[in-house]
Amino acid sequence: MHEPVILGIETSCDETAAALFRGHELLHHITATQLVHTAYGGVVPEYASREHNKLLGPVIKGVLEQAEFNLQDIDSIAVTQGPGLAGALLVGLSYAKGLALGLDIPLYGINHIEGHIFANFIGQSELPTPFLCLLVSGGHTQLIHVESIHTYKLIGQTRDDAAGEAFDKVARLLGIGYPGGPLIDRISRDGSRNFHHFPRSSFPESYDFSFSGLKTNVLQYIRKQNAGFIHSHLPDIAASFQEAVVDVLSKQTMQAARDLGLDRIVLAGGVAANSRLRERMSELTQDESIELFQPDLRYCTDNAAMIAFMGYWRALVDEPDQLNIAAFPNLKLSFGV
Repeated sequence: MHEPVILGIETSCDETAAALFRGHELLHHITATQLVHTAYGGVVPEYASREHNKLLGPVIKGVLEQAEFNLQDIDSIAVTQGPGLAGALLVGLSYAKGLALGLDIPLYGINHIEGHIFANFIGQSELPTPFLCLLVSGGHTQLIHVESIHTYKLIGQTRDDAAGEAFDKVARLLGIGYPGGPLIDRISRDGSRNFHHFPRSSFPESYDFSFSGLKTNVLQYIRKQNAGFIHSHLPDIAASFQEAVVDVLSKQTMQAARDLGLDRIVLAGGVAANSRLRERMSELTQDESIELFQPDLRYCTDNAAMIAFMGYWRALVDEPDQLNIAAFPNLKLSFGV
């Protein structure tokens, strides 16, 4: 019996992506980044949907050609069901439904967040649960106790802005462009993270986060300086802001791992690509003999490899979804008590 061939489709935001797996082995994947949004300083939902419509067919064709497979070789399809932009999700889901119907193969709707959590283990035949996951992206900042696949407990979350959202907003304040996370990370490498101490928010007896106050403090600091000062110290300001975010994320994560007695920590989401966060978490976990999993940089941002990989695991334990499944823009993980 051959290993099942799984096509993964991801269109939750502004990345049009497809991937092909044979069993838990990644054969090929392509992610097409939509550059149209750069001029607007953020993702424009209507443009995202149009770009997905234009790009998805060629992206899937490219993946099949590179892997030397045909549509008829596909045994099942995994597609992002949510969360994400409603129109963008519908493009991918509709395409996946059409293929599943035409090829008469099973369809699996995948939770995008689950994909990020398990992206660390793409290509592996086992999932090393339990672990603590720090999920950090433009839309999410959560600490999740992952007991097993589909079994989660929410330990902490942001009370306002997500970490990635704060990066984007501060990048806009500094006038350095979009997306803010990678740009601030790059600029910070030439700056001093001790140049200015921005405040760190914390909540007694809670693992929650808050970045709104930090963003406001950066705004107030910038307004007090002249343009020449900002220009000459841009890397220092960016590095100081980044250090404040990383400090809060790492301290809360480590404290939660200690309190829960967990010896594995997983980073997930777009902000997991941040070089300073990866460096700091590596230092802290080594000091306390905690195993740290950091996703390959290719799998930090939205991609279809993580969707197809979750399709493989879903097929092992769950029945396929019906073809009338809906897109859920606000789809959440199912948290136990």
